Amino acid sequence: MFYYSVAGKLAASFLADLPFPAAEEGVPELFLVKRGLGISRCAWRVTDARQLTAESETVAWFDPRRMGAVPALSESVKAAIAAGTLTAIDLSNPKWAEALTYFTPKASKKRVNLLAVGDVGSTLLTALKLLGGDVIGSIGICDLSDKTIARWCTEMGQIGWPWNYDALPEVEAVDMDHLFECDVFIFAATKAIPAVGSGIKDVRMAQLEANAGIVSHYARMARNVDYKGLFMVLSDPVDQLCQSAYNASNRDEDGNWDGKGLLPEQVQGYGLGVMTSRAAYFAKKDERLASYLTEGRSFGPHGRGLIIANSVEHYDEALSDLLTEQTVTANLKMREIASSPMWLPPFPPAPCS
Repeated sequence: MFYYSVAGKLAASFLADLPFPAAEEGVPELFLVKRGLGISRCAWRVTDARQLTAESETVAWFDPRRMGAVPALSESVKAAIAAGTLTAIDLSNPKWAEALTYFTPKASKKRVNLLAVGDVGSTLLTALKLLGGDVIGSIGICDLSDKTIARWCTEMGQIGWPWNYDALPEVEAVDMDHLFECDVFIFAATKAIPAVGSGIKDVRMAQLEANAGIVSHYARMARNVDYKGLFMVLSDPVDQLCQSAYNASNRDEDGNWDGKGLLPEQVQGYGLGVMTSRAAYFAKKDERLASYLTEGRSFGPHGRGLIIANSVEHYDEALSDLLTEQTVTANLKMREIASSPMWLPPFPPAPCS
């Protein structure tokens, strides 16, 4: 085991002769690896020793037994893992030094910018306005329609708690030139949704080609301004659009991969959370599926390929298949009722408006 001093932090590594000052053994904050660009996150909290020797980051991380043998570690490194304070850094990424700051909490409230205020965007905006006052300082909204922006700025500006009118974050318009002057950017734009009755089975995948081009455009914008915040994706298909954003931001003007765009951990999608809640909705309506509410889990993408396990303790394949089918097709059934499904978060008692 080798020890180094990196940016004022003690680092351990299996790698010898790294270009950092040597240091005495102690409980390290960092563990240095070289995996190869684009194979895994640049920085992550280590929860299992096998994550330090795994060649890549795959679904096997859900089951560490599939990750190979436990490596021999010094007692100091074991102590850091046990305490939950060890951060692994992949030196293969040219922006690894920036990743060091991702585990440094900021005391100030966050600035959130939301792109597109349609069905999904407006629902999220309402939730952020009502629930985000403790961590969000202000919310910027951007849309192709000036009337839409004016409408929502006015609507949100008239919502507040009685005699505590500054408790909720302010909502204001933000233009394209300042879209990435924020801590969190939320992509909720979509080009089109296939019409009801079109015969398309997987609506999300039908949106991929059009929406991938849009999210790639904004990911390149993020690259050009060296954006350092979170790039969140809500539009469908969530998982594939996250990949599109990451890939587009990490290619130069000639299309060559250089890894100088968004870090893997900067790009986050939230489709699986929607699937989890939809599964819970159906589990509440069928006693056979009730185990999901306390023992169940959801895995996979937001749509086809999703796996809903009725229970991780008493898994039943038939019940899991039933719940998975209900969850995956809920989107189509909702479209028979309304033009577009929305996720509605639980709200606190309504403020005055």
